Order: sequence, then structure tokens, then C-alpha cells
Amino acid sequence: MVTKWSLDPSHSEVQFKVKHMVISTVSGEFTDFTAAIVSQDEAFADADFTFSAEVKSVNTKNADRDQHLRSEDFFYAENFPQLFFQSNGGMKDGKIEGKIEIRGVKQPLTLDVDFGGVITDPYGNQRAGFEITGEVNRKDFGLTWSQMTEAGGLVVSDKIRLIINLEFVQDK
Repeated sequence: MVTKWSLDPSHSEVQFKVKHMVISTVSGEFTDFTAAIVSQDEAFADADFTFSAEVKSVNTKNADRDQHLRSEDFFYAENFPQLFFQSNGGMKDGKIEGKIEIRGVKQPLTLDVDFGGVITDPYGNQRAGFEITGEVNRKDFGLTWSQMTEAGGLVVSDKIRLIINLEFVQDK
């Protein structure tokens, strides 16, 4: 039986971390995003998973940096307002594979998944939780702005770590 699951945005978050000046890590998030799952079973072994985020919702707690991330130097939100992920198979061996599209460029991506399980909440709703982690190289998507420190390190690392916690409610 096909089961559809809708995102519970109040219990979900999409974060990223990037090294800054080689010595520290800056965190950010997307505050406007959606995701859905269509699956045949509660193990999600055959699940179709989709995700999108509004680029303009990027938030690093610094307005100038957020504006720079939305600019042509990075996400170019004016021309590419969303980023997308579409799985190409279910969750297997703690991984989910698919394609991610950022700035109009599609790349394969394998993410690690910690499946929290399925429970029935106090209101009788079925809920499923996932912690998803992975990495992308920003330059693979045309986010190539770069400057070097005096010591020769990058101001912004090429490697971006993803930390995504999603809770879904089974559609009735």
C-alpha cells in the first residue's frame, strides 16, 4: 500500500556548517523548506523522497553575510530561488542516494540517514523521524567565490557539511 508522508516543519530543521578562515566553523540554516515521502512500507526501503528549500531563507545570523550568500557570488537567488533534492531509491543500509540541484546544477549525492523510527503520537498520528547528514563541495555547483587568508587558507571552505533533521506525519 502506498503511503504518503508530509513534513512537520515545526519539528524539522535544515542546517549547514562551513569552515571560516580555516580556524572556526560558521553555521547556517534554511528557514523555508518542504519535503515529502511516498513509500510502500514503514522501513522506507523503497521510499521516494523529495526536498526543496527557498534560497532567500538562508540565515547565518548575520544580515550582510546572508545577503552575500543570496548574491551572484554564491546561490544567485534571483535566478535560482530554490535548491532541490530527489532520491533515486529508498533508504538502504543507512544511506539515501539521489540528485541535488543547486544553482541549476544537478549532482549525485549520497547522504547518511539515521532513521529514528515510526511512532503514534498522542493524537493518533503516525510520525517518522530522520537525521540526515552529508557533504557537498560548493564549487561543484558554481558557488566559486573565494578569497585567501594571509596564511594561504581559504576564507570559506569548499566543503559544506549538511545536518538535516526531518519529522514527517503520515497523510490520512
